[in-house]
Amino acid sequence: MPRSQPSRQNRTPDAPRPSRRDRARKTPPPPADLHKPEGVRLQKVLAGAGFGSRRSCEQLILDGRVAVDGHTVRELGIRIDPARQTVHVDGLRATLDEALVYLAFNKPAGVVTALEDPDGRPTLAEYLTDRDERLFHVGRLDIETEGLLLVTNDGDLTHRLTHPSWEVPKVYLAEVRGPVPRDVGRRLKDGIELDDGLARVDDFKLVDSTPGYALVQITLHSGRNRIVRRLMEAVGHPVLRLVRTEFGPIRLGEQRQGTLRTLGQTEVGALMKAVGL
Repeated sequence: MPRSQPSRQNRTPDAPRPSRRDRARKTPPPPADLHKPEGVRLQKVLAGAGFGSRRSCEQLILDGRVAVDGHTVRELGIRIDPARQTVHVDGLRATLDEALVYLAFNKPAGVVTALEDPDGRPTLAEYLTDRDERLFHVGRLDIETEGLLLVTNDGDLTHRLTHPSWEVPKVYLAEVRGPVPRDVGRRLKDGIELDDGLARVDDFKLVDSTPGYALVQITLHSGRNRIVRRLMEAVGHPVLRLVRTEFGPIRLGEQRQGTLRTLGQTEVGALMKAVGL
């Protein structure tokens, strides 16, 4: 026979669930060397870095979404040294050094990716005249190529973003002579022998086609000089106009040409995550 169920009246009432603050108190404290008595309260550091009000940053800590030097922190009283310790929120590194600058520039055609040009052509420097920091560009776009260019004074991040071992993908839209045969994408993925060695794309898509012209999207991680133009020339479809629309997790979006915008904390964190920082 099935066992009878206890009546609702005889059941032991469920114990009330502990609050988030109670659960945080029962969480084992972080390693002692994380806490810097002369440092700054973690919630104040997060608020100063743009993660919201002091109260909302406290909630981030209580929810276990903040890590200091790789250790999840749930204590509201912890103090840290922002200059020496790393903080991650939801797995993305937080930028705590206010002196570091991260910008996205929508480069127009005809602008040289340099801070000076001996031939007197327009340069990137002309768009940075109101900045006091010593900034430099991450990689290059040739003079006729438009679109997304990252500008920063973070040398460590720049080194990794431009180093081939990290293989950070870049996405381009190219207007080319058409029509484009179906096998072009396969040929580009298999690799094309150029004068400086074999080169291949990560992805290739036909976006649009009109009589005599085509719009294609090309994804690749190579940073070799004029690589997109040379690849498309090699397969018989010279580039008429080229725009970089993405650099790793950063997108150009609707940003107006010739303008700079400051990257948000989430964008900077995603860039760092892409290169293991």
